[in-house]
Amino acid sequence: MAAAWIPVLWLGVGLLLLPEPAGCEGAVPIAITCFTRGLDIRKEKADVLCPGGCPLEEFSVFGNIVYASVSSICGAAVHRGVISNSGGPVRIYSLPGRENYSSVVANGIQSQTLSRWSASFTVTKGKSGAQEATGQAVSTAHPPAGKRLKKTPNKKAGNKDCKADIAFLIDGSFNIGQRRFNLQKNFVGKVALMLGIGTEGPHVGLVQASEHPKIEFYLNNFTSAKDVLFAIKEVGFRGGNSNTGKALKHTAQKFFTADTGVRKGIPKVVVVFIDGWPSDDIEEAGIVAREFGVNVFIVSVAKPIPEELGMVQDVAFVDKAVCRNNGFFSYHMPNWFGTTKYVKPLVQKLCTHEQMMCSKTCYNSVNIAFLIDGSSSVGDSNFRLMLEFVSNIAKTFEISDIGAKIAAVQFTYDQRTEFSFTDYSTKENVLAVIRNIRYMSGGTATGDAISFTVRNVFGPMRDSPNKNFLVIVTDGQSYDDVRGPAAAAHDAAK
Repeated sequence: MAAAWIPVLWLGVGLLLLPEPAGCEGAVPIAITCFTRGLDIRKEKADVLCPGGCPLEEFSVFGNIVYASVSSICGAAVHRGVISNSGGPVRIYSLPGRENYSSVVANGIQSQTLSRWSASFTVTKGKSGAQEATGQAVSTAHPPAGKRLKKTPNKKAGNKDCKADIAFLIDGSFNIGQRRFNLQKNFVGKVALMLGIGTEGPHVGLVQASEHPKIEFYLNNFTSAKDVLFAIKEVGFRGGNSNTGKALKHTAQKFFTADTGVRKGIPKVVVVFIDGWPSDDIEEAGIVAREFGVNVFIVSVAKPIPEELGMVQDVAFVDKAVCRNNGFFSYHMPNWFGTTKYVKPLVQKLCTHEQMMCSKTCYNSVNIAFLIDGSSSVGDSNFRLMLEFVSNIAKTFEISDIGAKIAAVQFTYDQRTEFSFTDYSTKENVLAVIRNIRYMSGGTATGDAISFTVRNVFGPMRDSPNKNFLVIVTDGQSYDDVRGPAAAAHDAAK
């Protein structure tokens, strides 16, 4: 796992000081960025300092006077006229959630409507002495002589602690209908907003499942929450059967490509929304998704009642489609009404990088064959040490039908396949077989052994999506040529 890191924001020169508790006289304002949201400040009242030069067109603001907590604090302050775009001190007050945030054009910013959100805030002018209280640590108006402040980036970085490439696979079938389809879009929009979409944060796209799947937009089409929200609102209802399995398979195979914005080393995620149950088989699609390294979440709404169970093709469809049947990847909501409380828990799941067990990594997407020297020069005791060494390597991998696969060949002048890639699909079985390999004894023909393994062990795996590795464990010089077979093995892997 990558080491944890803490981002440090520098504004001007000097160190940023921790603020005193909100409401204290002389409290040092919190230096924030252009895109810090209300929900990022977890205090009932706080003094903040907005930087100058924020790009007005990049602000996401929802409401007027009272703003949804997903709004930019500085954007709301400029919108209300509390500060200009030159920045300055702002006091923010947390408020309860509400309905019907209105859209108003003010001070160069077009705020947006939002039907409902779980928390709100309002802003007033900060104390005039707030900037002086912080000293030059947060000064943005006058940089020190001979020094130039860095300009605020034109692109929103997003939530750097939530890096994921996410496809929302929404239900567009007759099962859900037009009205609930719109409620579904509202929920997806709320999730997208809370994720903190940005160039260095999560990227999202959207696919609609119905009779035939339709990719509405890809990961690289929009990189701001505002644009994503507008794109979601424009998606039209298609109708037809709920062929969710067909849509999931299509998404796993076609959506996540370099051309459409997928990023290396970032978890690939599909969030599947199902109203009722799918019309087709979803188990095979789940297997395909896992083979492509996609983490599948299922959000099920309105489970079938007992009278409807006869129409459900597979009542265990959720367990068979998700990345892992451990409860983490399945999520249920009773209906599409009052769903705001379900937004944050889902976002927290999507941002939990270490739980993305189906992401393709070195540990779960390789075929490793061990070519073990069983010649007389090794000896029985050293051969046991070699097996222990092989076991210690093998046990670090996630061995399964859709994960890493292990094989072993012992060689002298002859070769013996101890077990192939498809013989054992659990770590326990693989380790047990390695421990019980019998010592052959004989001469050393490493070149022939390499050719044998490439042909007979890797040959049947030529269509596998996993990368192939051959690990040779030997104690000395071979009696035959090794360079030719080794070069041929490299060529076969290309």
